[in-house]
Amino acid sequence: MLTTGGTESNLMGLMLARDQRLGPDVELNGIPHNVRPRILASETAHFSVQRAAALLGLGERAVRAVPVDRQLRMEPEALADAFAEAGWEGATPIAVVATAGTTDTGAVDPLHDIADLAARHGTWLHVDAAYGGGALFSDRLAPLLDGIDRADSVSLDWHKLGWQPAAAGVFLVRDARTYASLARRAVYLNPADDEDAGYPSLLGQSLRTTRRPDAFKLAVTLRALGRDGLGELVDRCHQLALRAAELVRTTPELELHCDPVLTTVVFRYATGDSDHVNAELRRRLLRTGRAVVGRTELPGTGPGRVRLKLTLLNPHTTEREVESLLAAVVESGRAVAGNWRSVRLP
Repeated sequence: MLTTGGTESNLMGLMLARDQRLGPDVELNGIPHNVRPRILASETAHFSVQRAAALLGLGERAVRAVPVDRQLRMEPEALADAFAEAGWEGATPIAVVATAGTTDTGAVDPLHDIADLAARHGTWLHVDAAYGGGALFSDRLAPLLDGIDRADSVSLDWHKLGWQPAAAGVFLVRDARTYASLARRAVYLNPADDEDAGYPSLLGQSLRTTRRPDAFKLAVTLRALGRDGLGELVDRCHQLALRAAELVRTTPELELHCDPVLTTVVFRYATGDSDHVNAELRRRLLRTGRAVVGRTELPGTGPGRVRLKLTLLNPHTTEREVESLLAAVVESGRAVAGNWRSVRLP
């Protein structure tokens, strides 16, 4: 099913999870007063998971953040602990959300380990692959998503590693029968005798009624490039990210957080009070029209968590352009750090 993007796809996945776990009455009567639904997602899961929980009447506090490792992947042992905690508290885990390509680092959660735990506890597994799903085009990167076929639902978004204009979201389910709770009958759209006569409707498979012909651009791209052609573009972006990481690693002023998984490079300008300097150097680059550099913060508390981020999605970007960008980061960092030191001097 085509959607507006990862946010809508995540909402649909969690809606079906709610209905499958809590039963069909939840659509009519809401959440039973004696049920405490819980969604388990990593600390680095997309914010749309919390938003979906709110929209579904579960409340954002129903989402419990599962700790991650240094590569920002969900820790299976921590997920097992979260299931145990839910049992002690009398909560009902309705879904586990695994991420295949986090927004910040492109990290892919250990899908097989998570699928094992979800199956053991009879819990719906939704995989948010809005970013990382494009790795499936690449023979080199596709193994990163091994285990995604065990998910009950999956979010993809082709406006990232598919190079499509928005909207280009895709929502997949393993069993079409799980769409049952979305079924609706509107006599002006899908009268029963029309469907019996072979005129199907998508009304029972989507949250939307009015739809755009978004399938056309996807079909044209697949026809023109095929999986191999798209895979070459993905590999080119991944290779560029590896090169950018190497440049960061060999630049004394810069510090790489971790090796790229997909096409994202997370790093910082290494200096005292690095949070202020990195935040300000990024604004300086933007203000002067030199570059638009992403920003993120590592999980945890306290100072030292601000990082810069390059998300390399243009397969035609050159290594020289990346070198120039990192040189501009260093130049800006030196200027900001110098100004900051002079301000702090007595």
